[in-house]
Amino acid sequence: MNDILPEQTPVWQYLESTVRGVLAQYGYQEIRMPIVEQTDLFKRSIGEVTDIVEKEMYTFEDRNGDSLTLRPEGTAGCVRAAEEHGLLFNQTRRLWYTGPMFRHERPQKGRYRQFHQIGVECFGIDGPDIDAELLILTSRLWKALGLVEHTRLEINSIGTSEARKVYRQALVEYLGAFKDDLDADSKRRLETNPLRILDSKDQGTRKILENAPSLDDYLDDESKEHFDQLKALLDAAGVDYTVNPALVRGLDYYGKTVFEWITDSLGAQGTVCAGGRYDGLVQQLGGKPTKAVGFAMGVERLILLLETLDLIPGSVNNDADIYVTAMGDKAVASAMALAENLRSELPGRVIVTHCGGGSFKSQMKKADRSGARYAVILGENEIEQGTAGVKPLRADEAQQEVAQADLASVLADALNH
Repeated sequence: MNDILPEQTPVWQYLESTVRGVLAQYGYQEIRMPIVEQTDLFKRSIGEVTDIVEKEMYTFEDRNGDSLTLRPEGTAGCVRAAEEHGLLFNQTRRLWYTGPMFRHERPQKGRYRQFHQIGVECFGIDGPDIDAELLILTSRLWKALGLVEHTRLEINSIGTSEARKVYRQALVEYLGAFKDDLDADSKRRLETNPLRILDSKDQGTRKILENAPSLDDYLDDESKEHFDQLKALLDAAGVDYTVNPALVRGLDYYGKTVFEWITDSLGAQGTVCAGGRYDGLVQQLGGKPTKAVGFAMGVERLILLLETLDLIPGSVNNDADIYVTAMGDKAVASAMALAENLRSELPGRVIVTHCGGGSFKSQMKKADRSGARYAVILGENEIEQGTAGVKPLRADEAQQEVAQADLASVLADALNH
């Protein structure tokens, strides 16, 4: 788990505000859920034999003896909240959320045990058009962030649960003959979650999988038609994709459409956004049957990608625009009043007032360290004359005296050039 320091938060704010703006364009509404839920919620939704539930969840008993868990992902909590508050019955909902998730897994580059996700969930909409909207929306986000050339989309259909049961049996029968040659994780998954073996990165296992039965051959007609329509919608929208028959999601609740946005710009291949359809989850958690689809994106990994590719705009920083100084004790009150007036006249500009006294030289050093482009200097002489000194800090230009009445407009013009 790690701290996000003041020097880093502007980048987080830039990413979050960009995502917020794109989602608002499509009519998505924000929902905020607690980070702690009943443990049973995740066992029922994610599946008791998944890596997350078996090895990665932070679970504890509270003082009443109830088993609680820090959320390892957001979908289950979003479904629980939407169902609990009556947001789903005979309605369609486009929701999104952001916040920390928790998994006790081996930390690696761009991944932490407390990590942050932005999640999007749509409820009550059948058909492939909403699946397509999520992918078109995400493509627009990559354009806004400058990541179009650095991400690629992989899609697949994993069919209905009934189709997967038949396929699972065929896959287990095939892999059983090679059990001794599988990697340790795949051997364990053969008993618990065999479809995850398709996603194995082990070279020996991948070789065995080359001749394994294909999930595509077991798909039901409805899933095939849904997938064909989705591809047609993406083609019409100009969203490039690759069909990856080995793509499965690690959570039990997915069915039909699954997808991942992948980058190769962080060294090893990395997933920056993933999701799919989960039409059975609401009913699985006690609600009425509700069609649903969604995705989650990892904030840390996206920020690492933006930083690695130097795609963070220069305007994204903590720097001040104006630093207001007070020379002498008598000038402090006037300087604070002047700074307040500037904040009213120049909304959106960062104006730092010097506090703590000190010599002219020490105040100018702090003004320079603030990153401000201009220092406003106020002493007893300026107060008497109704003026203020304006000193450029990033250009080799002379200090000028400006009437306080004209100060805001002079600074506004200077900052806009």
